[in-house]
Amino acid sequence: MDIIEEIRSRRSVRKFTPEPVSEELVDRILEAGRWAPSGLNNQPWRFAVVRDRRLIAAISELTHYRKVVLGAQALIPVFIAMETIYHREKDIQGVGACLQNMLLEIHSLGLGAVWLGEIIRSNLPIRQLLGLGDGLELMAVIALGWPDEKPRTTKRKTLKELIVYRD
Repeated sequence: MDIIEEIRSRRSVRKFTPEPVSEELVDRILEAGRWAPSGLNNQPWRFAVVRDRRLIAAISELTHYRKVVLGAQALIPVFIAMETIYHREKDIQGVGACLQNMLLEIHSLGLGAVWLGEIIRSNLPIRQLLGLGDGLELMAVIALGWPDEKPRTTKRKTLKELIVYRD
Protein backbone atom coordinates (compact mmCIF):
# COMPACT_ATOMS: atom_id res chain seq x y z
CA MET A 1 0.00 0.00 0.00
CA ASP A 2 1.20 3.50 -0.79
CA ILE A 3 2.23 5.21 2.46
CA ILE A 4 -0.17 8.16 2.00
CA GLU A 5 -3.01 5.71 1.42
CA GLU A 6 -1.92 3.82 4.55
CA ILE A 7 -2.03 7.07 6.53
CA ARG A 8 -5.37 8.16 5.08
CA SER A 9 -7.09 4.81 5.64
CA ARG A 10 -5.91 4.17 9.22
CA ARG A 11 -8.66 4.66 11.79
CA SER A 12 -9.03 3.93 15.47
CA VAL A 13 -10.64 0.56 16.15
CA ARG A 14 -12.36 0.08 19.48
CA LYS A 15 -14.00 -3.32 19.08
CA PHE A 16 -12.06 -6.54 18.55
CA THR A 17 -12.69 -10.23 17.86
CA PRO A 18 -11.55 -12.82 20.45
CA GLU A 19 -8.88 -14.12 18.04
CA PRO A 20 -5.42 -13.78 19.62
CA VAL A 21 -2.62 -11.68 18.16
CA SER A 22 0.59 -13.67 17.74
CA GLU A 23 3.88 -12.77 19.41
CA GLU A 24 5.39 -12.44 15.94
CA LEU A 25 2.89 -9.72 15.00
CA VAL A 26 3.39 -7.94 18.33
CA ASP A 27 7.15 -7.96 17.73
CA ARG A 28 6.64 -6.46 14.27
CA ILE A 29 4.59 -3.68 15.86
CA LEU A 30 7.26 -3.02 18.48
CA GLU A 31 9.93 -3.06 15.78
CA ALA A 32 8.06 -0.32 13.90
CA GLY A 33 7.97 1.76 17.08
CA ARG A 34 11.65 1.14 17.71
CA TRP A 35 12.56 2.82 14.42
CA ALA A 36 10.84 6.13 15.16
CA PRO A 37 12.96 9.28 15.06
CA SER A 38 14.10 10.85 18.33
CA GLY A 39 16.25 13.80 19.28
CA LEU A 40 19.92 12.81 19.58
CA ASN A 41 18.70 9.29 18.76
CA ASN A 42 18.04 8.80 22.48
CA GLN A 43 15.09 6.46 21.81
CA PRO A 44 13.26 7.37 25.03
CA TRP A 45 10.37 4.91 24.58
CA ARG A 46 9.95 1.69 26.51
CA PHE A 47 7.26 -0.93 25.94
CA ALA A 48 5.24 -3.34 28.02
CA VAL A 49 3.20 -6.08 26.37
CA VAL A 50 0.12 -7.17 28.30
CA ARG A 51 -1.84 -10.26 27.23
CA ASP A 52 -2.84 -11.73 30.59
CA ARG A 53 -6.63 -11.37 30.89
CA ARG A 54 -6.45 -10.60 34.63
CA LEU A 55 -4.00 -7.76 34.03
CA ILE A 56 -6.08 -6.46 31.14
CA ALA A 57 -9.13 -6.49 33.42
CA ALA A 58 -7.23 -4.63 36.14
CA ILE A 59 -5.99 -2.02 33.68
CA SER A 60 -9.51 -1.60 32.31
CA GLU A 61 -10.58 -0.35 35.73
CA LEU A 62 -8.14 2.56 35.40
CA THR A 63 -9.69 4.21 32.35
CA HIS A 64 -12.98 5.57 31.06
CA TYR A 65 -12.50 3.23 28.08
CA ARG A 66 -13.03 0.06 30.09
CA LYS A 67 -14.94 -1.81 27.35
CA VAL A 68 -12.30 -1.07 24.75
CA VAL A 69 -9.51 -2.34 27.00
CA LEU A 70 -11.47 -5.46 28.01
CA GLY A 71 -12.10 -6.30 24.36
CA ALA A 72 -8.47 -5.96 23.29
CA GLN A 73 -6.35 -9.06 22.76
CA ALA A 74 -3.19 -7.21 23.75
CA LEU A 75 -2.23 -3.92 25.32
CA ILE A 76 1.01 -2.08 24.67
CA PRO A 77 1.63 0.48 27.39
CA VAL A 78 4.28 2.89 26.11
CA PHE A 79 6.49 4.69 28.60
CA ILE A 80 9.15 7.35 28.48
CA ALA A 81 12.38 6.38 30.24
CA MET A 82 13.18 9.27 32.55
CA GLU A 83 16.95 8.68 32.48
CA THR A 84 17.03 9.23 28.70
CA ILE A 85 15.32 12.63 28.71
CA TYR A 86 17.37 15.59 27.60
CA HIS A 87 14.46 17.83 26.52
CA ARG A 88 11.05 16.74 27.82
CA GLU A 89 8.84 18.16 25.07
CA LYS A 90 11.11 16.92 22.30
CA ASP A 91 11.29 13.47 23.83
CA ILE A 92 7.51 13.30 24.23
CA GLN A 93 7.23 14.18 20.54
CA GLY A 94 9.55 11.25 19.82
CA VAL A 95 7.27 8.94 21.77
CA GLY A 96 4.37 10.28 19.67
CA ALA A 97 6.27 9.36 16.50
CA CYS A 98 6.89 5.90 17.97
CA LEU A 99 3.16 5.48 18.66
CA GLN A 100 2.26 6.58 15.14
CA ASN A 101 4.74 4.12 13.63
CA MET A 102 3.16 1.32 15.65
CA LEU A 103 -0.38 2.34 14.66
CA LEU A 104 0.57 2.37 10.99
CA GLU A 105 2.20 -1.06 11.27
CA ILE A 106 -0.87 -2.41 13.08
CA HIS A 107 -3.05 -1.13 10.25
CA SER A 108 -0.76 -2.56 7.57
CA LEU A 109 -1.02 -5.99 9.25
CA GLY A 110 -4.82 -5.92 9.06
CA LEU A 111 -5.14 -5.48 12.82
CA GLY A 112 -7.00 -2.70 14.56
CA ALA A 113 -5.95 -0.46 17.43
CA VAL A 114 -6.69 2.66 19.36
CA TRP A 115 -4.26 5.04 21.06
CA LEU A 116 -5.52 5.63 24.61
CA GLY A 117 -4.22 8.90 26.01
CA GLU A 118 -6.63 9.57 28.86
CA ILE A 119 -5.14 6.58 30.70
CA ILE A 120 -1.92 8.49 31.48
CA ARG A 121 -3.64 9.83 34.59
CA SER A 122 -3.23 6.25 35.87
CA ASN A 123 0.54 6.24 35.46
CA LEU A 124 1.31 5.10 39.01
CA PRO A 125 -1.29 2.30 39.34
CA ILE A 126 -0.37 0.88 35.92
CA ARG A 127 3.32 0.87 36.78
CA GLN A 128 2.47 -0.83 40.09
CA LEU A 129 0.37 -3.50 38.34
CA LEU A 130 3.28 -4.20 35.98
CA GLY A 131 5.93 -4.06 38.72
CA LEU A 132 7.71 -1.09 37.10
CA GLY A 133 9.64 1.56 39.00
CA ASP A 134 9.70 5.34 39.08
CA GLY A 135 12.11 5.59 36.15
CA LEU A 136 9.25 5.23 33.68
CA GLU A 137 6.30 7.51 32.95
CA LEU A 138 3.24 6.26 31.05
CA MET A 139 2.68 8.11 27.77
CA ALA A 140 -0.15 6.03 26.24
CA VAL A 141 -1.61 2.56 25.91
CA ILE A 142 -2.32 0.97 22.56
CA ALA A 143 -5.23 -1.47 22.71
CA LEU A 144 -5.15 -3.86 19.77
CA GLY A 145 -6.66 -6.92 18.21
CA TRP A 146 -8.38 -8.14 15.07
CA PRO A 147 -11.07 -5.61 14.14
CA ASP A 148 -14.70 -6.46 14.82
CA GLU A 149 -16.06 -3.22 13.45
CA LYS A 150 -15.77 -1.09 10.38
CA PRO A 151 -14.36 2.22 11.57
CA ARG A 152 -16.32 5.24 10.50
CA THR A 153 -14.89 7.66 8.02
CA THR A 154 -13.79 11.00 9.30
CA LYS A 155 -13.44 14.40 7.74
CA ARG A 156 -10.27 16.39 7.78
CA LYS A 157 -9.79 20.12 7.59
CA THR A 158 -8.48 21.38 4.29
CA LEU A 159 -4.84 22.35 3.97
CA LYS A 160 -5.98 25.94 3.54
CA GLU A 161 -7.55 25.78 7.02
CA LEU A 162 -4.38 24.37 8.55
CA ILE A 163 -1.59 26.41 6.96
CA VAL A 164 -0.93 29.50 9.05
CA TYR A 165 1.92 30.83 6.93
CA ARG A 166 3.26 30.11 3.47
CA ASP A 167 5.90 32.05 1.55
